[in-house]
Amino acid sequence: MIPRYTRPEMASIWEPQTRFKIWFEIEAHAADALAELGTIPKEAAKTVWAKAKDVTFDVARIDEIERETKHDVIAFLTHLAEIVGHEARFVHQGMTSSDVLDTCLNVQLTRAADLLLADLDKVLAALKKRALEHKMTPTIGRSHGIHAEPVTFGLKLAYAYAEFSRARERLIVARKEVATCAISGAVGTFAQIDPRVEQHVAKAMGLVPEPISTQVIPRDRHAMYFSTLGVIASSVERFAVEIRHMQRTEVLEAEEFFSEGQKGSSAMPHKRNPVLSENLTGLSRMVRAYVTPALENVVLWHERDISHSSAERMMGPDATVTLDFALVRLAGLIDKLLVYPANMQKNLDRLGGLVHSQRVLLALTQKGASREDAYKLVQRNAMPVWRGEGDFLQLLKKDADVKKYLTDAEIEEQFDLGYHFKHVDTIFKRVFGES
Repeated sequence: MIPRYTRPEMASIWEPQTRFKIWFEIEAHAADALAELGTIPKEAAKTVWAKAKDVTFDVARIDEIERETKHDVIAFLTHLAEIVGHEARFVHQGMTSSDVLDTCLNVQLTRAADLLLADLDKVLAALKKRALEHKMTPTIGRSHGIHAEPVTFGLKLAYAYAEFSRARERLIVARKEVATCAISGAVGTFAQIDPRVEQHVAKAMGLVPEPISTQVIPRDRHAMYFSTLGVIASSVERFAVEIRHMQRTEVLEAEEFFSEGQKGSSAMPHKRNPVLSENLTGLSRMVRAYVTPALENVVLWHERDISHSSAERMMGPDATVTLDFALVRLAGLIDKLLVYPANMQKNLDRLGGLVHSQRVLLALTQKGASREDAYKLVQRNAMPVWRGEGDFLQLLKKDADVKKYLTDAEIEEQFDLGYHFKHVDTIFKRVFGES
């Protein structure tokens, strides 16, 4: 995490004080369950809560102890004993470090997912608003970066809305996948602790018991979670790249908002660059970079090793913090996006009507021409226009072979821009519902 791309609410989830607070809650809830089972005195469990519930843990002291013990959980438990006193001997009964570490990580990931879901809601709201605004704004559709057939700018935004709607659904599933708790002791057999302790802690922490753990919660769950974040990041980049292309000088169909006093270049005062979209591309790459280690963390030795631990200390905070920042930035970009319908129309007209070539092709086949002959007739009139040597409609009207099948009026009918948008309402109902 670096401050430039970090929002406070997400960052707070990963702060040491938050982590130690969660560790304490796990241990204290476990103590409650152990007390109810008669394993430890009830007064001991009450003392743990009474003396440490509202404490601000001394992070520096914990770090000092860890430098000696070389063990983070033992360092925390030692500091907790300094706060609680003699009754602390009943804390962590039958538990192993991974019970605390893995359950805590999953609490943090579910909290992060909740913030990311709220971020996605902001993106979806911005996309819907702008899509409805530009529902019937004509623009050129491109394949391979080349003019293809007309679409509307609203459809471009609707594509993104549908994609981020799927992203939201996936994140809900990923959150559920990772929201498990393990308090099963060494190698996961519950030999030293009753499974009812796990059930109690899971409920208290907003999780569900892991059906079967080893000494760790299985990392396929986390691989699913981080893979989902990677897919969402790719969706962010997909939209960002679309804006970058549309802001190119020779296109200029849309551009990022340029605020009063903003500077685009240290050397060229005229520049207005798509810096936010380019930034989103870079941030998306970083989120995706954590997918591979998440997949590799699935493969641990036997019942447990810690090869996953170092990677997760970085990827948990970095991936969630970065995606959180990117989604909020994307929502703002969409909301303030400058759209230029006149330039869109200008670009639509740039190829002299060639965007209607398929309609002419189909009209010829409907009148009896073979598809192969129709294709040749249309293409031989299209290529001069491509080279800037005429108007497509006029060339077709002068082509005797074309006129064998189509009258001037029938040819002109194929150049109706509105024909391409007759199902826009249907698409919007599919994407946004009846509203």
